[in-house]
Amino acid sequence: MSSLALYPEDEKLPRNERLVFDLYIITAVALFVLMMLLGLSMRLTQATWAGIGPKLFYEILTMHGAGMVGTMGLVTLAVMWFFLRKYVHLHLWAFLTNYVLFMLGALAIIISIFIGGYAGMWTFLYPLPVHSMGIGSVNAAALFFIGYLLIGVGFLLFYLDAAAAIIRKFGNLGRAMGLQWLFGGTIDQSHPKAVVASTMVIIANSLGILAGAVVLVMCLINAYFPAVVLNALVVKNLIYWFGHMFINATIYMGVIAVYELLPRYSGRPYAVSRVFLWAWAVSCVFVIIVFPHHLLMDYAQPRWLAIIGQVVSWGAGFPVFLVTAYGVLTNIYRSGLRWKMPSRLMVLAVFGWAAGIVPAILDGTIVVNTLMHNTQWVPGHFHFYLLLGVLPMALAMMYHVIGSRAQSSDDAAGDKLSLPLYIIGGLVFALAFLAAGKASVARRFATHLPEWVPYDQAGSIGAILIILGMLFFSVRIIAGLLKTPTDVGSAHPGG
Repeated sequence: MSSLALYPEDEKLPRNERLVFDLYIITAVALFVLMMLLGLSMRLTQATWAGIGPKLFYEILTMHGAGMVGTMGLVTLAVMWFFLRKYVHLHLWAFLTNYVLFMLGALAIIISIFIGGYAGMWTFLYPLPVHSMGIGSVNAAALFFIGYLLIGVGFLLFYLDAAAAIIRKFGNLGRAMGLQWLFGGTIDQSHPKAVVASTMVIIANSLGILAGAVVLVMCLINAYFPAVVLNALVVKNLIYWFGHMFINATIYMGVIAVYELLPRYSGRPYAVSRVFLWAWAVSCVFVIIVFPHHLLMDYAQPRWLAIIGQVVSWGAGFPVFLVTAYGVLTNIYRSGLRWKMPSRLMVLAVFGWAAGIVPAILDGTIVVNTLMHNTQWVPGHFHFYLLLGVLPMALAMMYHVIGSRAQSSDDAAGDKLSLPLYIIGGLVFALAFLAAGKASVARRFATHLPEWVPYDQAGSIGAILIILGMLFFSVRIIAGLLKTPTDVGSAHPGG
């Protein structure tokens, strides 16, 4: 198990590693603010409080979707790297290469959207990107595909480096996940939970990224050689396999921060149990095969795939979440938890994850899906677990890091206002989406009916509060990272 020292020596970053890590975090928080502002512009337009034309609206919607998911992947990969590097030898070149390829990919996507006019959403569903009715060019769609490919290659290179490091240390990926203890034996309590989670992500998300690479190359070929006709259903399955896996990986990379940091603030060890190992093993399988629940409304989908999507949807969200939630609650119960920003954010993250799962599982049920899937219920559930679940996991790590560099875990005066602003804004924003979904407000519409506008106005107010909180977080984090690190000794959280 990881040390209970608040700022252990093995987390100090050498100069080059610190520079690359800081690049990741500063880039991520800046992108989050920008993507949130784009989201606000859409909500204000739907609320009739601002006006952007439909063409620009759908370009912004495409950028917001691809950009927010990509940024969430970037920052949670930094979380995984920061903690995994303590247990295995990771090469800095792989971490840096991923950053460079991500930025090149992001630049390609930005150019394809705002210069080339691509507005086919993050899903790039065939054949829409190359049949845009003159709004966007084939070259713009191809550049969007290339941007995705660059980002995917970067992630895959990092995962391959991490997998090689894990295999060198533990022998194989199965042993790294603790599969040898599933049916018996004495569990090694020093086996790192960060390694278990990282290994699961490497296995699952590498498959997803490879599926994405295959379909992106297929779409690139079709763009310039239209005679090569693609099977639309196969393409859609590959796209959603890739997309579902990528966004789920952000949760599983982000939760590593909870496993590593919470015991330091509670002063109580977070044990590795057989149930914990089983949960991660089962989730590794479930997250790979659950993606057909995105295609329950596709009548041409083979029935057996729809059944898999339906059944696995009921179980996929629970194993890791339940063991994590139970572990967090038992870890902090009567522990005298130090309620600092990192610990507050971790508790918020578990709540946001839990609350976001419920509408997601409901939507993964066929009788609900047929009514709700093309409504704002869907952005409601994923904004819930991303804004109030995954992002707080990453923010907890960031606040902890700046605390370690300043040799102080004390909160700033503004933290007492910024966190409540963010939480209230997040709840209002997500619940406005869910309420609109219950009222059958359609997704992805630039212009809304008068009956829908009150939901948009409530969502706009929530978005403004979120951005105000996030702006303060960003200033605090960037200022903290740019300070020269203080020599920090090991300190017990109760000291």
